[in-house]
Amino acid sequence: MSAPNDSDTGVADDGDAHYRDARYYDHAYGRYKSDVAFYLRSAEASGGPVLELGVGTGRVAMALADRGIDVVGLDRMPTMLARARERLAKKPRRIRERVELVEGDLRRARLGRRFPLVVAPFNVLQHLYTRDDVERALATCAAHLEADGRLAFDVMLPDPATLARDPARFYKCRPIRHPADGRRYAYEEAFQYEHDGQIQTTTMRFTALDDPSDQRLDTLTQRQFFPRELDALLHYNGFEILEHDGGFEGEDVDEHAESQVVVARRRQRTRSTPARG
Repeated sequence: MSAPNDSDTGVADDGDAHYRDARYYDHAYGRYKSDVAFYLRSAEASGGPVLELGVGTGRVAMALADRGIDVVGLDRMPTMLARARERLAKKPRRIRERVELVEGDLRRARLGRRFPLVVAPFNVLQHLYTRDDVERALATCAAHLEADGRLAFDVMLPDPATLARDPARFYKCRPIRHPADGRRYAYEEAFQYEHDGQIQTTTMRFTALDDPSDQRLDTLTQRQFFPRELDALLHYNGFEILEHDGGFEGEDVDEHAESQVVVARRRQRTRSTPARG
């Protein structure tokens, strides 16, 4: 899912930078599977169909379709959707027929349909940088959920040590081979945290091993959500949390957790009983 970059977000227009090269995105994250079993369980329990917000290149959607679940995948980034269609075209017909890809912004989309399950995997909601962004996205979720439908998503659990890192320092990671040109690059990351907006920007630096003068930068900008803040945002936008775990297997939200995995539904209104005179 690409990052909203409207002028009212307060975030520079490079919020989409990390998602322009969909082939590298697949190279970097295509083998990530920690979340797939959780979303499969959720989808099978719902019976489908499923609306996936921030479908990206289709990693989760195609796994659901492979298990017989119909998926409508929404994303605002044309390059990601083009890559998803490219990948989908290579899948068996039984999978192709179960995935519908739609271009649109999750803060505004109205498909005129309701689903028993809406999902936003792989930190999609961390690309909502303001309260207004979050509220509009949750309104989209509510507009597409059946009466007792479920919303399932995951976001990272903020790590104080990571947020306190020196923004001037690049941390070395393993070298990578870039799929665009097949060359090997030294790969480093730097982290800058904006305390007021709770926004962390990761700057990724690629330096060609065969030509150190060939250097490129990429950025990933993510809103950080603390657990009680997340609870309040959902509550005051008409949702109740059914599950709030520290991992995809029901782990505790504690110092060992890396993710927050949430299942919620629209809050049920209770009828007031008239007072007897």
